[in-house]
Amino acid sequence: MRTRLTELLGCRHPIVQTGMGFVSTPALVAATSGAGGFGIIASAAMSLDELRDAVREVRRHTDAPFGVNVRADIPDAADRIDLLVRERVRLASFALAPSRELIRRCADGGVLTMPSVGALRHAEKVSGWGVDAVLVQGGEGGGHTGPVPTTLLLPQVVDAVGVPVVAAGGFFDGRGLVAALAYGAAGIAMGTRFLLTSDSPVGAAVKRHYLAASVTGTVVTTRVDGVPHRVLRTPFVEALERSGRVYGLARSLRHARAFRRETGLSWAALLRTGRATRRDRGLSWAQTVMAANTPALLRTSMVQGRPESGVMPAGQVAGLIDDLPSCAELIERIMKEADDRLAVLSSAR
Repeated sequence: MRTRLTELLGCRHPIVQTGMGFVSTPALVAATSGAGGFGIIASAAMSLDELRDAVREVRRHTDAPFGVNVRADIPDAADRIDLLVRERVRLASFALAPSRELIRRCADGGVLTMPSVGALRHAEKVSGWGVDAVLVQGGEGGGHTGPVPTTLLLPQVVDAVGVPVVAAGGFFDGRGLVAALAYGAAGIAMGTRFLLTSDSPVGAAVKRHYLAASVTGTVVTTRVDGVPHRVLRTPFVEALERSGRVYGLARSLRHARAFRRETGLSWAALLRTGRATRRDRGLSWAQTVMAANTPALLRTSMVQGRPESGVMPAGQVAGLIDDLPSCAELIERIMKEADDRLAVLSSAR
């Protein structure tokens, strides 16, 4: 299946595996790209050296193209882009809108850019800055999310921008791929569906929580990091919802100290990151401090395998998933379902 997305990225199938923190490891990315999709490394919690090693680890397993997700608000974002240029990585994706300078830096170095957006105005802004594609996530998607569902946000963005649009939020099978193409998208992106594969590094206990979830088993909370965040509904998350602001800020400061030790960043660097985050995302200082929660709570569940003490970002689509195929099996199944659905539609016409 050839679309504007496959032609842009050089992949065989218009299916993107998103850059999920502590989940999108080199092994998962290599499995996705090797199967004809397009995998994206999550680099937010990596040092520069770790990111370089991760890129080369993917290359040891596949010669297929792949990308790296970069936080646009961290102090060394430009250094990370330079690394992608040197390593000839195909794409830089961004969870937050990149600056014009970062987009130009990527373009000058031959790296494509694809920011994630959750609102029409954000898509229009970055499109005007010269990005190569946009990933549109509707409100049913996992992690940081907005209020508008994919079925309403996607056609808005497709009509407003001239670059390829990738649809995210609620996709897990071939029917969804065909529906996204019908709306005008050039492909789909999936996070929760790739998390629930045999190639995913997430532990069995955590995967069981996802597989047991219903479509109403997620909640959008601001108690994780101060902004709307869709996660699995658990006793721990419910306790966060009930906690007061003072407790939440104290917990966030503890996590900030732990994050500084793990990354080796100075307090001055953390403060600069906080200021950039506050400016770019329009957060209060209380919300900015709370943002320190995210790496610690993700690591607890996704790396340490303790879902009772961490958070598990999840799209509502988790309630429709009941198996753990390999990435190759998943992509092959989605493409077969898409071909079958297109054949039915053609015969009906």
